[in-house]
Amino acid sequence: MSNTIATYLCTGCGIGDALDMDAMNEAAGEVSAEIKTSEALCQAAGREMIQADIDGGVNSVAICACSIRVMQQEFNFGDTVSVSRGNIREGAVWCAEKPSESRDEATCKEFTSMAAGDILRMCVTQAQKTALPEPFQLETINMEILVMGGGIAGLTAATEAAKAGYSVTIIEKADKLGGKALGWTKQFPTKAPYQDLEEPTIGAMIAEVEADTNITVKTSTEVARIGGAPGDFDVTLKAAGETSEWTAPVKVGVDDQDRIEKGDMDDPNVGLKPYGEVNPDAQKFGSVILATGWVPADVSEYTHLGYGANDKVVTNAEFEKMAKEGKLGGVNSVAFVMSPGGEEHDQDFPYANSVTSMVALKQAKYLREANADSKAYILYQHMRTPGHLELFYKGVQQDDGIFFTKATVTGVEDGTVHAKDTLLGEDLDIDVDLVVLAAGMRPTTADEPTINMAYRQGNGFLDLDLFDGYADSHFICFPYETRRTGIYTCGGVRKAMNMEETVDDATGAALKAIQAMVSADRGVAVHPRSGDASYPEFFMQRCTQCKRCTEECPFGALDDDAKGTPLPNPTRCRRCGTCMGACPERIIGFKDYNIDLIGSMIKAIEVPEDEDDQLRILVLACENDAVPALDMAAARGHYINNLARVIPVRCLGSVNMAWIKDALSVGLDGALLLGCAHGDDYQCHFVKGSEIADKRMENIGDTLSTLGLEPERCGTRSVAITDYNKIPDVINEFVEEILEMGPNPFKGF
Repeated sequence: MSNTIATYLCTGCGIGDALDMDAMNEAAGEVSAEIKTSEALCQAAGREMIQADIDGGVNSVAICACSIRVMQQEFNFGDTVSVSRGNIREGAVWCAEKPSESRDEATCKEFTSMAAGDILRMCVTQAQKTALPEPFQLETINMEILVMGGGIAGLTAATEAAKAGYSVTIIEKADKLGGKALGWTKQFPTKAPYQDLEEPTIGAMIAEVEADTNITVKTSTEVARIGGAPGDFDVTLKAAGETSEWTAPVKVGVDDQDRIEKGDMDDPNVGLKPYGEVNPDAQKFGSVILATGWVPADVSEYTHLGYGANDKVVTNAEFEKMAKEGKLGGVNSVAFVMSPGGEEHDQDFPYANSVTSMVALKQAKYLREANADSKAYILYQHMRTPGHLELFYKGVQQDDGIFFTKATVTGVEDGTVHAKDTLLGEDLDIDVDLVVLAAGMRPTTADEPTINMAYRQGNGFLDLDLFDGYADSHFICFPYETRRTGIYTCGGVRKAMNMEETVDDATGAALKAIQAMVSADRGVAVHPRSGDASYPEFFMQRCTQCKRCTEECPFGALDDDAKGTPLPNPTRCRRCGTCMGACPERIIGFKDYNIDLIGSMIKAIEVPEDEDDQLRILVLACENDAVPALDMAAARGHYINNLARVIPVRCLGSVNMAWIKDALSVGLDGALLLGCAHGDDYQCHFVKGSEIADKRMENIGDTLSTLGLEPERCGTRSVAITDYNKIPDVINEFVEEILEMGPNPFKGF
């Protein structure tokens, strides 16, 4: 169905005063549009004007007003009307240059109007090229949740999902539920005055699960394989400890498969099923919660502490077992060593955090309760007791039999702990019956492919460059999510946490698992583009099977078919468009976001040919960080050079280099990509989009050199959402660099 378009320009919020309306009408005419104006399109009168046109047959509206990040509900006219937004307010008016000695008010208005005219043309072009998304609907959908792990996290997730009315299956590889909590003597205080340890509640949690008719429990069971997608996961189970023909293989690409068949390489998957084959007996689930917990981190590398060689040195997990079994009666003194000491004396044990600090406090109380004459020594570099548990810490400090000091432990010999750099200002030699090392909580995903996924990209999480082995998709913005849509983590497998934190975490994961199934049923995306009904479509007739889309997809949404052609799984897709950016043949696109659409918007920018000071610079800005930062900069009145023309993109990973080539070929003088930082301290919302874009831009820089163009005409810059005071300088400095280079030599050709 063709688009019947109406174009609207808001004159409120200072827009009308800042623009030359004759110039705006002229810009609209260049794209065959006629402007209707309103002092406040978002108010009742403005909406009624738009609705009247829709009632008269308009099915696509181009609204030139404020940022797409605001007034989303006000400009929502139903599922049958596409809405394109041109950000004239923040994008041209609020960030406009102020009159000065070098530029009078009339000139400033002219420049602002030129910028607004380009935004209007791009908005109308977008409306002309946009088709309404059609949600992807599974033929059948399963709404049952699989919970992997029967500890506190798994029990809580199952209980909360069941309370919401969903069926849940818990699998636990042990022969009974409860996990590590079964071995606790006491648990941390959960209520005021936060002084006394409490009896474990794990028994009550197990009883609640076993009594819930919505929950099925399978102990002594493990996952052999998970395939499929949200709403339609295929899960093969096996008896704990046994092998299965359906254990997922390591990653083997189609090219490797050809070499295996020719005998040029050994098959690492002998006897295992290929990832694309579905077990006909697999059970169906709608989403998966990974609650497989943690294991004590290895501390044997710290040989000066004697673990493994000295029977008087144990880990905190081993001490907990001793307390549970009532074996503390003959122990009169214990040193709790919180940090390994040595050369990196200020570092804690791997995976240690606030939980290990609080465990030391709890276990010191065990000792004191078992023997009134006993003494506990807590030697730390850092003590972390967040929230109300600070009161627990202070209560433990009041015990005369528990001694605290910051100290570097230099060695353990027999029953003597040697320490220096203490708060006491002197070296210490402490004779004790037992030394307890604060081993951290290492997630199960750090060591093995816990979940055995039958995905083209690999069968576990270890191939994903995870942060210390934790399986989060985005450690800043989207907790619980993994890089495999529909599979969520909680508890110790996500990060080290105490019981209260685990209960909250598991509740959140249950809600995410439900959201994934409901979204799959509606045919829309989950975070970060929640509710997006679009999904990538492939024109397979031109596919060259280069596999860039399958390799670069951050979420494993693409498999291969038997011939090596991309095989989409739309309910796995997060709608970032990274596959679209990767494709050299330009055969991937969304109905409302594709190569032709953005390319046409770029070509709608008017490029002056004869004015060296009127250059045009394309800015492709990530909608997650860069666009909000630009909006906030404009709201603060910061000037952003009016030679720049901003087009929001879903992610820098979605930027196809064809857009850069289009920009330079039509005479634009430079192109800048603005997106999320990447690395240990920050992360792209789609995990690797900005990192991938950096690599692509390096390659296009080489291409520009061969054409006689400066590679510096194209660049990428990293910005965070909080960089609203910095982002104008980032753009302005890039524009100045282009001005120094001069006009694009291809201008006018």
